[in-house]
Amino acid sequence: MHQRIVTTVRQLRQDLARHLDEKAIHDACRQASHTWRECILRPAAIVHWFIIQVLHGNTALEHISLLASRAFTGAAYCLARSSLPLRIYEAVLRALIKALVPETHTAGLWLGRHRTFLVDGSSFSMPDTPVLQAQFGQPGNQKPGCGFPVASILVMFHAGTGLLLGILAAPLRTHEMAHVEFLHSILQLGDVLVADRGFCSFAHLALLTGRGAHAVIRMHQRQIVDFTPNRPYVDPKIKSARKGLPRSRWMRQLGVTDQLVEWFKPRQRPGWMTPERYAALPESLILRELRYRVGRPGFRTDTVTLVTTLLDAESYTVEALAELYGVRWRVEQNLRHLKQTMKMDVLKCMTVDGVLKELTIFAIVYNLVRVVMMEAAARQGVDVERISFIDALRWLREMKTADLPELVVNPARPGRFEPRVRKRRPKEYPVMKEPRSELRKRLIDQGVAA
Repeated sequence: MHQRIVTTVRQLRQDLARHLDEKAIHDACRQASHTWRECILRPAAIVHWFIIQVLHGNTALEHISLLASRAFTGAAYCLARSSLPLRIYEAVLRALIKALVPETHTAGLWLGRHRTFLVDGSSFSMPDTPVLQAQFGQPGNQKPGCGFPVASILVMFHAGTGLLLGILAAPLRTHEMAHVEFLHSILQLGDVLVADRGFCSFAHLALLTGRGAHAVIRMHQRQIVDFTPNRPYVDPKIKSARKGLPRSRWMRQLGVTDQLVEWFKPRQRPGWMTPERYAALPESLILRELRYRVGRPGFRTDTVTLVTTLLDAESYTVEALAELYGVRWRVEQNLRHLKQTMKMDVLKCMTVDGVLKELTIFAIVYNLVRVVMMEAAARQGVDVERISFIDALRWLREMKTADLPELVVNPARPGRFEPRVRKRRPKEYPVMKEPRSELRKRLIDQGVAA
């Protein structure tokens, strides 16, 4: 069955299948000086079966031999999977992303000329092992032995296609900004990065400007914005500044709630940036602040304030920027597909290396599903976001026909909104607040176990 995944991908994209076939994977192993025995569990077979495992909802190890119709145990497959270095998995993902990047130059360009990317942070859980606890940590409101390790992840999607072009895992208590510069490597001159308020800082905007990229970011809630012309501001040279004033200098009014301002480099360096890197940043930036009202029913906020490096109010109107920031919600949908539809919210490996391998395979599978959606959208003449993600996942998982059938097209529901409530009640068991060993001992002392 593992060869069928390459055959199926070849029906969609010849260039993608070339990076998944046995020769390409074994060449990557040789370049990494990795040796293996010629047996059923060769490196290419391991990668393919790992992909099939994730396609089937990250199913159990013992299920893989049944799917593969091969005589090997789950333990043997797990051992072979762990012996294959992480850099091999990452090499496959990098090759796939490199082959998919040309799609971003033609599909979904904003205003017909700008590639647009969405960045956000999230998290996932994993088994409660000492090594994972030490590496990633767990939420602070849980006692030791009463919770699971949780990792934070940083992801970057291409807005036009939904392709996952960057993913990084870090310990739970890691600021989202700590690794965002690693994702900037894919950005080119004129690209636009759209993000929420967690990515709004002088340092981040300066890094993007230095690459020739643009930003459309929601203003941080602590940032004071005042659209009054010639208003007072906090002079960075004065240490004892008056509170309640904006820290930006007003420059020019572009509209009632649209203005050009000068942001100054804060005296205090952010903890995620080295002193040398921070010293190299410019002393100030010319930015644009704007505010607009959200008229759709069901939205939680009435007004949104943005900061952007796109200064031309005629080329980039408030309406166009508001529509672009509305696209940011797609990153939430893409993360939901990863974590809920594909079941990445709880990983199963018990080592740090295994968790990172598992995460890499999820990224590979997600992009393969997106390729199926893009091909179906082109054939059926609809926007790629209208194609059902779960239907594309099912077809790629089953692979019963070589030709791609018509996939389910979701109805266009731009004004749809739902309350954030749960209808199905969870089981009414108490939450674990003490380690299991102590709870078990208490049961024994009470004679319940007998």
